[in-house]
Amino acid sequence: MYTYSVEIRIGSLGEKSFPNAIPQKATGVFTVLIGGAAGDGVRETGASLAQLLADLGFEVFMSFKYPTLIRGGHNYARVSFSREKVWNDHVELDLLIALNKETVRLHTGELKPDALILAESLSAEDEAALGSRAVRLPMADMSKQAQAPAIMRNSVALGACCYVLDLPMEKMNTILGTVFRGKGAQANIALADLGFTFASNAGLRHANMLATTGAGAEISDGNTAFARGLVAAGLNLYLAYPMTPSTSILTYFARTGRGAGVKVFQSENELAVINMALGAAYAGARVAVGTASGGFALMQEAMSHAGMAELPVVIAVSQRQGPATGVPTHSSQADLRFILHAGHGEFLKLVVAPGDPEEAFQCAAQSLALAWKYQTPALVVLDKHVSENMMTCRLNSAVAPRKAQAKAYDPAVGAYARYAAAPDGVSPLTFPGTPGADVKATSYEHDESGIAIEDAALVQAMQEKRFAKREALLRELGDYDTVKTYGDPAAETALVFWGSAKTAVLEAAKYIAKPVRLVQVLWLEPFDAEKVQLALRGARRIVNVENNRTGQLASLIRERTGLAATDSIVRYDSKPFTPLELAGAVNSLIA
Repeated sequence: MYTYSVEIRIGSLGEKSFPNAIPQKATGVFTVLIGGAAGDGVRETGASLAQLLADLGFEVFMSFKYPTLIRGGHNYARVSFSREKVWNDHVELDLLIALNKETVRLHTGELKPDALILAESLSAEDEAALGSRAVRLPMADMSKQAQAPAIMRNSVALGACCYVLDLPMEKMNTILGTVFRGKGAQANIALADLGFTFASNAGLRHANMLATTGAGAEISDGNTAFARGLVAAGLNLYLAYPMTPSTSILTYFARTGRGAGVKVFQSENELAVINMALGAAYAGARVAVGTASGGFALMQEAMSHAGMAELPVVIAVSQRQGPATGVPTHSSQADLRFILHAGHGEFLKLVVAPGDPEEAFQCAAQSLALAWKYQTPALVVLDKHVSENMMTCRLNSAVAPRKAQAKAYDPAVGAYARYAAAPDGVSPLTFPGTPGADVKATSYEHDESGIAIEDAALVQAMQEKRFAKREALLRELGDYDTVKTYGDPAAETALVFWGSAKTAVLEAAKYIAKPVRLVQVLWLEPFDAEKVQLALRGARRIVNVENNRTGQLASLIRERTGLAATDSIVRYDSKPFTPLELAGAVNSLIA
């Protein structure tokens, strides 16, 4: 266990321990929360609003929260937007849209003083407490009036929201026409118009609405961006067994794979997924799989097989709060050490942890290309916060990522040796069916031809051969953004973080009282110790920020560089950091 001069635990403990560590209120950011029960279309409502705002040129971040229940439970989407970049959503609400009474009860404490509530129904207690700020929006009644199913009533809320936020209704109708088809589109557009008219007649426009910029932007979640990055790099096959929060990668490919030239297969379990993937890679398919923490735990024997047989495969691991089943629909960063040491034995693996959709796109493409070039498994570490939340981004498909490649076999050289020695450890690669080539793949230690061996000298030589690839890959990563630095590079206080903590850290930086440098470690294996040391040079205070209990990145940095974190801010209650509470914790350290 590493010790820190100060360790701040954000969550219920942190709020009690640091009651005065509250920075200025968020300025220039407007936040809408849509809440209801499962089956109320909360995510779709939030995504439609987020898409409209992005089309109008706003910077947007949308989160979606739901419980670990097959049916029922409170669901909500929270949309924060601004004319400036919004890296993370904010808790404080300007507009609350409640599809049931429970939403009002759960989120009243998050309302800004001038917030407005549009509610399907209100308890007598809520009406008395909220007064004129709360307006009953009879969504179910309007659905009956339009002879539409009650499940469509959230479109009434979208129409009312357009009036309240002074957004163009015709653009919202275009989005509804895209999301729905035929009669469904017509009914939803009619309901949205009813909501707009109701809000107009009631004069419900919000006084603090932001002006639009007019220049539209793309919006995506991390899983969609990851899938698109794989396609851009030449993916042939995607295999998965559904497991939150990685499932939407599978559903994306199921919907779009045929048009993108990607075959898609849902196996019966995670063991089948990874072993089918290794077989596909052996046969020459550029393959990727997706899973969550528990599913990846089942894949460990196959991970070692991939390392020994030098089979290229990309694995998306979307972390869940554990251990065991834990809190499966919530966020965590507790699997870093597990993923770094996945599989028994020592072998090269790539590990990269994107912090937003743009990085998910880039890391997917880079991982597929590098996995094939170096013939090794590549792990892309996600979690619910990156996988399922949406934000405005620029997924630059016009600049084609490197395509998956491998060192080709030249028949003129002579008989094919699958594991032939080379200075960079990378052997020529070909596939079954190649004339004159006997293509072997084995989980046993082997000689250059793939024949099992036990001779100590040959065993050591093959180990050295495989590890030579790590040094070659580390040299190549010199051209990659393995470490990113934001903020003031000369500041004496540095915040270090990885993965999904990025968005909260960058948004919190707007509310930190003194200059800080922000250091994101993007590539975790091979670990670029030189770039990490350079990014932290001269820092008198190194503050580690992670969504886990033990500070796994801090221990990795100390192990690889000798640099120790002086302070730690951690959250491990299954919730992601929020910008203002994180800024408050930092301010309490540097005041």
